[in-house]
Amino acid sequence: MATARGNGKSAAAFRTISEVADELDVPQHVLRFWESKFTQVKPLKRGGGRRYYRPEDVELLRQIRELLYDDGYTIKGVQKLLREGQLTRAGAASAAEQTSEPLARSGHPKAKEAAKAGREAAASALPREKRKELEGIMRDLLNLRAELKRLPRN
Repeated sequence: MATARGNGKSAAAFRTISEVADELDVPQHVLRFWESKFTQVKPLKRGGGRRYYRPEDVELLRQIRELLYDDGYTIKGVQKLLREGQLTRAGAASAAEQTSEPLARSGHPKAKEAAKAGREAAASALPREKRKELEGIMRDLLNLRAELKRLPRN
């Protein structure tokens, strides 16, 4: 049996757009925009165009929100995860793990860009060993670049 949520509804109950927006802490217009970008989000539409989100829609929206807002993915990056089956409507699969945390902590001016590139590499489902190898190469390149910038120019 489904358990009740904080709003008194069963976990299996359909949600209105305002309930989902409150639950995910995003404006309603963002949810409508995401519907246009992520065709996997398919709320039921009733009279007057009112939307009712299934529990699996809410879970998918939660994962999309985390990837976009917390993990720094782009819309295209999340779309790629959905296309490749790494993110599912039912919420069975989790998003690709963040692989570039050491780069982000390096303090290098380009570390943020490198971290984003690392997350996008994770989305392409490289084997763990290959990702680690590429991260090491990226760190080495960033360090070499920093050393080159410190050398006097002739």
